[in-house]
Amino acid sequence: MRYIRYAFLASLALALMSVALANRGDVTLQLLPDGLSDLFGLNWRIEMPLFIVVFGSIVAGLVIGFVWEWLREHKHRAEAARKGREAKQLQREVSRLKTEKAGERDEVLALLDDGR
Repeated sequence: MRYIRYAFLASLALALMSVALANRGDVTLQLLPDGLSDLFGLNWRIEMPLFIVVFGSIVAGLVIGFVWEWLREHKHRAEAARKGREAKQLQREVSRLKTEKAGERDEVLALLDDGR
């Protein structure tokens, strides 16, 4: 299994390097279109190779997707935490009831119940 993982990672690295080498041309990124940048006075531009833009977009999309899923699953995590607290409370109550009942019964039976 380890070799399959290494082979996959090597082929992925080879594919990413070939994409990077094929897209080395510079592109200009602008914050706003020309009309709006003149209106607001924000002429932010940067030139960088196309493969950096592509890889950066992939990473940004993954990060946004992870954050979105983390926020979306908050209700499930909160429900699981609530059920965990409830289970601990019920377990404490069961052990309290066992000790109360043990005082009324034979000591040998109480020991057997605690062993379960």
